[in-house]
Amino acid sequence: MTTLKIYNTLAREKQTFVPLQPGKVRMYVCGMTVYDYCHLGHARVMVVFDLVQRWLRASGFEVTYVRNITDIDDKIIKRAVENGETISQLTQRFIDAMNEDAQALGIQRPDHEPRATRYVPQMLSLISQLEANGLAYKAKDGDVNYSVRDFEGYGKLSGKSLDDLRAGERVELNTGKRDPLDFVLWKASKESEPDEVKWDSPWGKGRPGWHIECSAMSCELLGEQFDIHGGGQDLQFPHHENEIAQSEGAHRHPFVNYWMHNGFVRVDNEKMSKSLGNFFTIREVLQKYDPEVVRFFILRAHYRSPLNYSDAHLDDARQALTRLYTALKDVTADDQPLDRGEAHAVRFAEAMNDDFNTPVAFAALFDLANEVNRDKSPALARQLKQLGAALGLLQRTPQEFLQAGPVDGALDEAAILAQIEARAAAKKAKNFAEADRIRADLLTQGIVLEDKPGGLTEWRRA
Repeated sequence: MTTLKIYNTLAREKQTFVPLQPGKVRMYVCGMTVYDYCHLGHARVMVVFDLVQRWLRASGFEVTYVRNITDIDDKIIKRAVENGETISQLTQRFIDAMNEDAQALGIQRPDHEPRATRYVPQMLSLISQLEANGLAYKAKDGDVNYSVRDFEGYGKLSGKSLDDLRAGERVELNTGKRDPLDFVLWKASKESEPDEVKWDSPWGKGRPGWHIECSAMSCELLGEQFDIHGGGQDLQFPHHENEIAQSEGAHRHPFVNYWMHNGFVRVDNEKMSKSLGNFFTIREVLQKYDPEVVRFFILRAHYRSPLNYSDAHLDDARQALTRLYTALKDVTADDQPLDRGEAHAVRFAEAMNDDFNTPVAFAALFDLANEVNRDKSPALARQLKQLGAALGLLQRTPQEFLQAGPVDGALDEAAILAQIEARAAAKKAKNFAEADRIRADLLTQGIVLEDKPGGLTEWRRA
């Protein structure tokens, strides 16, 4: 079997993956800030790193996968105050919604889902260590800030020099900071803020900054150094850059060995985001498309490439996934284990081990589906189904997928079956014109009929 290679953002190249502990992988992924419903950009992060942990496990690694939840943040406070509800009421509502969306998309729950508010003591300890190391200071406004210029390696993940950052004015000038590039570790409380976001600290009442949360949670659950840290491309700077500065500044040794970043979801060539107002929530998309189609759509593109959202692309994904399920429709897969030495499985593994190259892996699946269609081989059907499982796909019965719905006002099963019965009655009465009309009418509504030997009629959604 080929060796896994991962594109390491820190090294700017593909590197052979060598875990810190043989056979074990520790992975942390930045999760959601829970003040609203998740959009398709969030779905991509969840699906991509679900794929990564699935393939690591399928490759024989023992994986500890952590994906955090940011449940304290300026936007969360603002939204809760606007809604007249507590922080915990707001965040729990959207955590529940996030979990519903993730489950629909076939995303396996991480081993740990730490909430930032439950790790404040660890954050305070980390800030104290940074202060002892000369990298943190309390400003006049009461905030505790990180002194960026006192950390020698700042900019190594993003490839930005301090002078470039200063010239670009990437950080707003704050008179409480010694340098505009410094970032907040601990925010002093404001009188207007709810009491539930005020924690005691050596520097006075306040709450943690966003960046320190991930450093503290990852260290507590995975150790001071671990294998893989992932997240969206937009987090590379400043969030992940700041995590490195905090963690390495506190512990004086490397933080993460492999940094992985997935590409943006784009709409009309702009990044999908709440700030631009061009986002689609997962649940909005799922009103029109089967969740497995959405998962297929996300995985069909390489995780580092831009993903262009459109109904046309999702329609194409539905047709492509239909081809795979159709191959399994008339042949029963045998119950033997996956044959890793079979030609398609070898191609699939080679693709996945090449930085999770799903487009090439899918090409192997479609070639395999063509052979299943031709040979009706239970062994090849098993290969297709089990390789699909590594992607979180093809685990329903073909009938369940092909008849899935209704979505966006489509006909439900009872209405379809009633039309099929009416067509059968018309054929029995030799009213073939009426039978043809019913078939054509169903087709215009996205329902394809297939007449089988013995008078049986099967249906699927187009």
